Amino acid sequence: MKKITNLFIAFIAIISLNACSEDDEFTFTAKPDPEGISFTNSTLEVYTLKATNADNLAERFVWNAVDFDVQTPINYELQGSASESFESYSVLGDVTTTNLSVTVASMLELAEEAGLDNDPDTELPNTGNLYFKVRAYAGSDNGNVVEQSSEVLALSVILPEGDTEVISFKEFYLVGDATAAGWSNDNNNTPLFRDATNENIYYYTGRFAGGDEIEGFKLLETLGDWDSQWGVDGDSFTSKAILGNDPSAFAVDTDQYYTLTVNREAFTYSFTAFDASAAATYDVVGIVGAGTSVGWPSDDNPTPDIKMTNSDFDKHIWQANDVVLTDGPVKFRANLAWDVNWGGGENFPSGIANGDDIMVSAGTYTVWFNDITGRYTFIPVVTE
Repeated sequence: MKKITNLFIAFIAIISLNACSEDDEFTFTAKPDPEGISFTNSTLEVYTLKATNADNLAERFVWNAVDFDVQTPINYELQGSASESFESYSVLGDVTTTNLSVTVASMLELAEEAGLDNDPDTELPNTGNLYFKVRAYAGSDNGNVVEQSSEVLALSVILPEGDTEVISFKEFYLVGDATAAGWSNDNNNTPLFRDATNENIYYYTGRFAGGDEIEGFKLLETLGDWDSQWGVDGDSFTSKAILGNDPSAFAVDTDQYYTLTVNREAFTYSFTAFDASAAATYDVVGIVGAGTSVGWPSDDNPTPDIKMTNSDFDKHIWQANDVVLTDGPVKFRANLAWDVNWGGGENFPSGIANGDDIMVSAGTYTVWFNDITGRYTFIPVVTE
């Protein structure tokens, strides 16, 4: 009987070992995602590539996650090419996340491959397209790899030559019941003021409505487009494109003035109370200067100012629409006089007052100005 028992135990052990061996050899069969993969980030009409901004963020590419039905991480390879056919390409990054930032320097390398330059003395063009796609893959390139690629995304770029300057920056606009525009995404929404030297940083000092019945506010890159919204996810500043769903609104505890600072590259923000009780108020804020259609004040015309408007929601935020400018200097001034005036030197199209004339570039703009901080921004009017 003892021998039979021992034989039975040995038989069970052999079966168990065989089962373990079969489990170890079990593999998952990956298959392409029927939903595919595509870019979800909003893009500019044209990207201005300047060597002086080489370290700046040119674009953060964002795409949807794919499901290959395997229990293994999916890698994403962002590719850039000088040709739409992708006969040759550069790998700009290989990540397991669904977004990747690309610098101006990387774009300039692709632009050089595309035969673009900013030298006015050569016959090479300074404008053209660069092409991007993202490849998702599971497994290793030495075998058993399943992959899927997006359609090609074309971006228009320009390398400014000589005195040519094309303005192409991303904006942030306030939206929400804590703001003047309410929850309408195309209601003359107030923009944030972009840093003069780092185009990824934005500021806003102004009134926000707050309280228990107020949901708060979000930011929009493009007016009228909820897909371009940014908000918060826990303590992080993030976007709908990155999250894959709507971010939460910034909460506002009380109705008062605050200073908001956001960094779209570092995904950080600060939102702190600001004491505006001592801030001066003005009846009029206007724009004057040789770069405007009205010129400088003179004895014959002492008050030619292009008058800006404010609102009952916040008396310190001023706006002027369809302002036609030529290359030249302009200034902001209060109450049709020189007692209080603001300028910004070479900081165009956004900056903070330092007393100098603002040297503007020709074009038609929506102009915003904050008389508390002296910050201003000139946003090009896009015509169809």
